[in-house]
Amino acid sequence: MWCKPAVCAAFARIIFLILVAYLWFKLSLMNNFLPFALPDIGEEEIAEVVDSLRSGWLTTGPKTQKFEKDFVEFLGGEVQALAVNSATAGLHLALEALGVGPGDEVITTTYTFTATAGVIRHLGADPVFVDIDPRTFNIDAERIEQAITPRTKVIMPVHFAGLACDMDPILEVARRHGLKVVEDAAHALPSTYRGRLIGKLESDVTVYSFYATKTVTTGEGGMIVTSNREIADRCRIMRLHGISRDAFDRYTSTKPAWHYEVIAPGFKYNLTDLAASIGIQQLKKAWDFQKKRERMAAIYDSGLVDLPVTLPPKAPDGDTHSWHLYVIRLDDLVKPGRNEFIQQMADRGIGCSVHFIPLHLHPYWMNTYNLQPHDFPVSRLAYERAVSLPLYTKMTEADQQRVMTAVRDVLSVQGSVVTSASSTFNA
Repeated sequence: MWCKPAVCAAFARIIFLILVAYLWFKLSLMNNFLPFALPDIGEEEIAEVVDSLRSGWLTTGPKTQKFEKDFVEFLGGEVQALAVNSATAGLHLALEALGVGPGDEVITTTYTFTATAGVIRHLGADPVFVDIDPRTFNIDAERIEQAITPRTKVIMPVHFAGLACDMDPILEVARRHGLKVVEDAAHALPSTYRGRLIGKLESDVTVYSFYATKTVTTGEGGMIVTSNREIADRCRIMRLHGISRDAFDRYTSTKPAWHYEVIAPGFKYNLTDLAASIGIQQLKKAWDFQKKRERMAAIYDSGLVDLPVTLPPKAPDGDTHSWHLYVIRLDDLVKPGRNEFIQQMADRGIGCSVHFIPLHLHPYWMNTYNLQPHDFPVSRLAYERAVSLPLYTKMTEADQQRVMTAVRDVLSVQGSVVTSASSTFNA
């Protein structure tokens, strides 16, 4: 039976108000969405870029050279630094300079971004994947030696989330087998190992990333660091078409200097002065950024400690964690699952991410090397429960409180909140 007009009108008004309230709520969430990461760019970076624009020199030039010089000083000298347009480019150049080519093998972790292994394939070599330590998500140093074959040429550890790998046993294995070591330090500025900055160990090459989400950014960019002059010289030539002289030197010379020689089929991997301008100012703030990230990690630790999640490990006493990422792992019996957890966080206006989908679960790597999902069980288990929470220096304490409230809300809605005071990842 149809309702009376007055009742129908009242009911319609209620429905309309509910819809308006819902739309307002969704728009409010969109306008107040807390992203997973944001760069921290100040007036100093803007002024430095404007200075470059006014100088008339936009590509690799004086600002790039200054950024390289400043980076060497930041690390404490006794190394060479070469700015490139990405960490991917840096890893590619490093392996090429070490003579990696068809038939060679490079040992690395499956728990990384595809660029780590992709550069190996670009050179016609093969990556050999190794599982991770269940506590740190870094490459399991004890498994590396088992993966060595007569074709092995390089070991490439990845410093996950900004916590340094256990480098002493890795370097010892490399020495005993006559292998080179290239550190993928995309997450590791400024991280330390046994009191020394990553980049100052006995590895052959270290490569950093300055991607937009990194602790120090140039938008896109990277830095190759090595104490080996021959490696540095080769990378310097190959980063710009294999030309024997820097374009900057040729174009700023007061005497005719147009002549150059191509001595190898190089690449277009140079960093621009516009990007380096940002890096010059960002590098000055690197330690302040690290201290703030460390404080933020401590806030998360104390605010999430009683939930059914495993918190990320800290650096050993006396060492520094860059805290590029703050990765929690949902306990195995927690509902909702990881994917639903991230969706419900997004519904509450919080952006989360996953680091990483292990390489052996991607079609290309699976099919090329006949890999199976169960081949690296620690990595697969870590991936299935891992969630990266927002952590960046522009976040306020109120922002962090929003994140923690949302985490608690999502878990409590599912009836999952229990006392589970865990501070490190467990197997």
